[in-house]
Amino acid sequence: MDAIDDKILHILTTEGRITHQALAQRVGVSASTCQRRVEALERRGVIAGYRAVLGPEARQIGFAAFVLVGLGRHTARVQLAFEARCAAAPQVVECHNITGTVEYLLRVECRDLASYKQFHHEVLGGFTELTTIVTHVIVGTAKDQRA
Repeated sequence: MDAIDDKILHILTTEGRITHQALAQRVGVSASTCQRRVEALERRGVIAGYRAVLGPEARQIGFAAFVLVGLGRHTARVQLAFEARCAAAPQVVECHNITGTVEYLLRVECRDLASYKQFHHEVLGGFTELTTIVTHVIVGTAKDQRA
């Protein structure tokens, strides 16, 4: 990794569809050099992939929240079971194991409040090892750089 790779990555994080030619001009290298560098970054796993980011309207998302989840037992089996439950739930778009007073921070996206209530009852409520569920509803987002 050098300054050119850093520039390439910075540009690609906000303009993933930029052509190699345009990217090369912006970072000050030839198009072929730029393409080789991007391919090398992809091979090394620095660039993990490209995707289309759909807006909430297209995904029919009208409700989003961060949910803090505490577990009653702190065993690998319980954590793996909870993570599997989250992986299977399409409403959970992020699941982070965190430090602090609870074990997990989830980003949950649903069609509406009624859909969230159903998720809360069926997915979270159905996991007997949960001791804490704290929901923070997202009312606005000033910055979001997730791709």
